[in-house]
Amino acid sequence: MSTWYGDAPPCTPRRLGAGDWARIGLRGVPLAVVVFGGLAVLLLLRLVERPLCGPDRPVTPHVTTAVCRAALWLIGLSYGVRGRPMTGQGAQVANHASWLDIFVLNACQTVYFVSKAEVARWPGIGWLARATGTVFIARDRREAPAQTALFRNRTLAGHRLLFFPEGTSSDSQRILPFKPTLFAAFFTDGLRETCAIQPVTVTYHAPAGADPRVYGWWGDMEFGAHFLQVLALPRQGQVVVQFHDPIAVSEVTDRKALAQLCETRIREAFHAELSNNAITC
Repeated sequence: MSTWYGDAPPCTPRRLGAGDWARIGLRGVPLAVVVFGGLAVLLLLRLVERPLCGPDRPVTPHVTTAVCRAALWLIGLSYGVRGRPMTGQGAQVANHASWLDIFVLNACQTVYFVSKAEVARWPGIGWLARATGTVFIARDRREAPAQTALFRNRTLAGHRLLFFPEGTSSDSQRILPFKPTLFAAFFTDGLRETCAIQPVTVTYHAPAGADPRVYGWWGDMEFGAHFLQVLALPRQGQVVVQFHDPIAVSEVTDRKALAQLCETRIREAFHAELSNNAITC
């Protein structure tokens, strides 16, 4: 995993006025109530679900989905879905543009994210990630065998994992090269014969007149500042999620070929969907 900085820095955040702060309050306060209230409900349900169901989570992922749908509604970001999430054993991969991806992809389905280990230590976000069953991985090659085993165990337990092969988020206007490392777990015995990988394309459309990159979160951008800028937008845009046909792992030669195939499908759909708005600061 690495941080992407791009060829051009983000536009300077606009100075927030009274109207902006009013929108932040009207959206942010109920958003916090929904997110952290949902977290409390989820943790209470886990007290019953965990001893009864073990690694299986038949109830709490649906709480996460409901909370994320409510969060997007409160923010004002509409989302459209094309295709359907896979139903068989396997995992999903998607392009990564923003912290908003977590809400967007959870709102469409029940899924467990794969995230860098540092996120577990972030205040607020780390708590949410741990509670919702996120798999944390370290940026250390020596950890690869343990991570492969973790992926295998979670998949065999019926969990559908979703990871971002780009390894970082971008400005929402491009697809970065896919790294093949995390695909290796699905070529182990017991998974290669039964698993499929489903590519998922996420495309953000900025509101009219806004910087096309407004939803992108990259480089040295601070989460708090970007969060406030999104909440302060007078009008929100739209995000489109496209679920592509799953790719059977057994039909692909190796992890690099699988990563390239997923990248190609996502890249083609992304560029077909993305508007040609010019970047204006």
